[in-house]
Amino acid sequence: MPIRKSNTYTSLANSYLIDSPQPSSINYWWNLGSLLGTCLVMQMASGMFLAMHYSSNLSLAFDSVEHMMRDVNAGWLMRYMHANGASFFFMCMYLHIGKATYYGSYKQPRVMTWVMGVMMFILTMATAFMGYCLVYGQMSHWGATVITNTTSAMPFIGKDMVPFMWGGFSVSNPTMQRFFALHFLLPFMLAALVCMHLMALHVNGSSNPVGMTGNMDRTPFHPYFVFKDTVTVFVFMLMFSLFVFYSPNTLGHPDNYMPGNPMVTPPSIVPEWYLLPFYAMTRSMPDKTGGVMAMFGAILMTLSLPYTDRSIMRGNTFKMLTKMAFYLFVFNFMLLGNTGQLHVEVPYMATGQTATLYYFTHYLVMVPVTSTLENMLYYIGTLHSKN
Repeated sequence: MPIRKSNTYTSLANSYLIDSPQPSSINYWWNLGSLLGTCLVMQMASGMFLAMHYSSNLSLAFDSVEHMMRDVNAGWLMRYMHANGASFFFMCMYLHIGKATYYGSYKQPRVMTWVMGVMMFILTMATAFMGYCLVYGQMSHWGATVITNTTSAMPFIGKDMVPFMWGGFSVSNPTMQRFFALHFLLPFMLAALVCMHLMALHVNGSSNPVGMTGNMDRTPFHPYFVFKDTVTVFVFMLMFSLFVFYSPNTLGHPDNYMPGNPMVTPPSIVPEWYLLPFYAMTRSMPDKTGGVMAMFGAILMTLSLPYTDRSIMRGNTFKMLTKMAFYLFVFNFMLLGNTGQLHVEVPYMATGQTATLYYFTHYLVMVPVTSTLENMLYYIGTLHSKN
């Protein structure tokens, strides 16, 4: 017996990366998982080198980043890889969630895999927010101020939570040091969740585009899917390199190249692009409590999909109504992202409120209604064919 199967640890790696039987029909959308793993490794590696030169002291944070950019060998490369890597991480993550939603990968028996994925998404958002604050540019300071202030909407303890998080009466030195410690720690927790995500996936295997069982035709993970994943990794690295080397600041905000100044409020406080849809929901509510509930509710709403989707078929490949509802939801989500970067004025206020309302309507109304209608049409068609 080869050592890859006889040794305790290599046999485990063999069962995941070599002999793992996967449905032969899965397409390139299933490669997003390996791209997310690539992003996580790049972020942790570049972040480790940045942490060697970063100072979490409030008065030195911005200057230490500039020092890395100008004086440290290849410091500019590590900084641009880390900053653009966060954007590419979220690009792949949103596409991965969209793929899982479209093909019904959240349905039984993969509910636990879906739940672990949602937990990873929440943890990634928290990690990205804290990392953005560590630059301590103008937008970083005010972004930290606005987001941490949302905890004041919590009943009973909200007013005490804000100064507890700050470690003072405003975003100050203790805040930065806490954010730095958490930003360094959370990726390791994220890596542990990735392992649990893979373990849950390994039990039942991947879904497939057809939505039927893939047990009839499976192929080993190596060499077929290893080669397929390698192709998309090379394409990903090409696109990533174009941004890092030729357009490194396109996905960032220009105000963050000014040191954070608590005495000057920017005309428009916006987070990074990947948090804009949820920021738009927060701003669409008439009060702070409603905004915070909308933001967290929007993320947690994804956990309802395995239960609100009543379809007897997995995925949208053969379902026209659900397919139309899915693309309408995608358009609405992109509209929310665009609204989140615009000023709170007419007509964008009504646009944000309407888009927020439809976001929740999709999960609570559209998904159960369309899936029930399609079940009825399926049964009617089956009876008609028998007669």
